Amino acid sequence: MEEKKYEHYDAQNIQILEGLEAVRKRPGMYIGTTGPAGLHHLVWEIVDNSIDEALAGFAKHIEVEILKDNIISVTDDGRGMPVDIHPKTGRSALETIFTVLHAGGKFDGNSYKVSGGLHGVGASVVNALSEWLEVTVSRNGKQYYQRYERGKVMCDVTESGVSEHTGSRVVFKADPLMFVETTTYSYEILRDRIQQLAFLNKGIKLTIKDSRNEEVVENVYYYEGGIRQYVEYLNNGKKLVSPKIIYCDDEKDNIQVEIALQYNDTYSSLIYSFTNNIHTHEGGTHEEGFRLALTRCIKNYANANNLLKKDEEITNEDVREGLVAIISIKHPNPQFEGQTKTKLGNTEVRAIVSQCLGEVLDRHFLENPNEAKAIIEKCLLASRARVAARRAREATRRKSPLDNLLFASKLADCRCKDPSKSELYIVEGDSAGGSAKSGRESEYQAILPLRGKVLNVQKVRLERALSNNEIVSLIQAIGTGIGEEFDISKARYHKIVIMTDADVDGEHICILLLTFFFRFMPELIEKGYIYVAKPPLYKAQVGKVVRYAYSDEELEAFKKEFPERKPDVQRYKGLGEMDPEQLWETTMDPALRTLVQVHLQDAMIAGQTFEMLMGEDVDPRKNFIQENAHYANNLDI
Repeated sequence: MEEKKYEHYDAQNIQILEGLEAVRKRPGMYIGTTGPAGLHHLVWEIVDNSIDEALAGFAKHIEVEILKDNIISVTDDGRGMPVDIHPKTGRSALETIFTVLHAGGKFDGNSYKVSGGLHGVGASVVNALSEWLEVTVSRNGKQYYQRYERGKVMCDVTESGVSEHTGSRVVFKADPLMFVETTTYSYEILRDRIQQLAFLNKGIKLTIKDSRNEEVVENVYYYEGGIRQYVEYLNNGKKLVSPKIIYCDDEKDNIQVEIALQYNDTYSSLIYSFTNNIHTHEGGTHEEGFRLALTRCIKNYANANNLLKKDEEITNEDVREGLVAIISIKHPNPQFEGQTKTKLGNTEVRAIVSQCLGEVLDRHFLENPNEAKAIIEKCLLASRARVAARRAREATRRKSPLDNLLFASKLADCRCKDPSKSELYIVEGDSAGGSAKSGRESEYQAILPLRGKVLNVQKVRLERALSNNEIVSLIQAIGTGIGEEFDISKARYHKIVIMTDADVDGEHICILLLTFFFRFMPELIEKGYIYVAKPPLYKAQVGKVVRYAYSDEELEAFKKEFPERKPDVQRYKGLGEMDPEQLWETTMDPALRTLVQVHLQDAMIAGQTFEMLMGEDVDPRKNFIQENAHYANNLDI
């Protein structure tokens, strides 16, 4: 029997992973994933060490460079990593840092007041997951060098020269055996984070350079104003409700609190929180303290100055509309939820942030009454819209598709009631919807055709969105509700597929739908429920041989297979041109279709991108198009 090989189980079956073997055996435990996000995470682990030197007051300039062959170099002008012999390991402290897990200067409380790298695994994990890594240290008038390959020491720490300055340089090449998906870095991802770090650490210069091609690209960031300039950057081009940036910079119980906020006239909010430069995108106690103080101070001022009418109320939801805020705290001993560090859990932070911000807000409102009244009027408009939206939201609630006859006539539901096996295809137009309904597998595939282009929800308040029939149909079909009522456990389908024409209009509709999901149902994206179908551009046929081509290159490759015959080529201008069998075979059959799963790698960058591409302000969008037009292809001209 096959099972017998598992019967032997004693001490010799217990495997001990020594040194950095554990990292290479289970890299996901240390960097989350070996996909593109994990690849870039390697850079941040080394950069964070240099930032810690800067926070301690010893480094002023940090340089990150992508060299040829996607080799990363990180240089700082800090003190230089220690190279003397470590008392416990008997090896150089430099070697200990790069070869021993949980070894670093973050634990003794003396080397660094605050730090983003709390677990001491950063440098050693990068070393373990690199094909090779070299570190050069300038310290004590000398230069020291050591090389590692896949975590193993290739030479002792050696003096390699003299130096008139101090600092550290780490150069590494990610191991393709570990990062099988890709070892190619995105300059934009690195640039965005480097700029963000410059905003969060005022007075520190950060340089990012891409030297992979003949034309070297370089960006230098330095912000004396720190997060105040960050808020200015995020509000650039928007009409401001409050012309002054409200700024808080205080310290209590060794916890530094820095907050900058400002209101604009849009309907969405951008509230980003950080702890020791780590983006806590799930929030935590610092965001809770921020919301408590903001809501309390606005309500108190409104009540004290009789700015509220009878039965009017300002809630936490109302004070967020049009708000851009950066919350940055520096904590000597932050407690995060897990190694991913996405939510701050220190309970003492809530009261400290609330008190620090509350004092600044109360004083600012007293000194700037006109601005205070403008902010409160903005909140009141949001409050009235919230009441209207609550009434409109009633229309989106349902127990079954038959609750709404108009909706029931649009949705062709599937027979399966298990959400994990059910798929919803959102289809552009009634013609394509008809083909999809006829060609689908009705046991588990539901079809929802939408008429025309969906409303751009980035430019409107919630109650306006809820007055749109297509938006209401979407919400009813998915079943989760939206906003504060959103409940992902009520999702009726775990695979929601956007299926639009393979042309410019189809791409636009796809982006409009993604904007809707990002603003009102981001958890669906985070859970991996949202997909984009990729229909073919061409049907090519030679005799009985039929091939569907998804690009011009695929079509040309097919033609080359039959050099002596001219294939019969049909260009699909829309899904409605396909008969049900073709649509099933090319775009809906799980065995043959191509679906692209939508991921949310960085909610902050995604939010800024949606605002740039879909928001009210035209100039940023125009600039983006001009800068990136040369990348465009497959345009129907």
